[in-house]
Amino acid sequence: MSEEDTMTQINIHEAKTQLSRLIQAALSGEEIIIAKDHKPLVKLVPLEQPKARRELGSARGQIKLSEDFDAPLDDFQDYR
Repeated sequence: MSEEDTMTQINIHEAKTQLSRLIQAALSGEEIIIAKDHKPLVKLVPLEQPKARRELGSARGQIKLSEDFDAPLDDFQDYR
């Protein structure tokens, strides 16, 4: 963990009352451990976000199909 990242352990009851604050802390890089009877149970960490959103049609005009792309292949005559 880097110096910016810290770890906080909190009991379930406290976590219930402070959930919004804990989520904000996790989104800011803090690792939140939720415990029961001082035994760690779960870790609250942010989900990885996709790097970039794909745009439909962005490859338009870059892919060409030949006129006979779906014509029967001679190698497969025995299978028909």
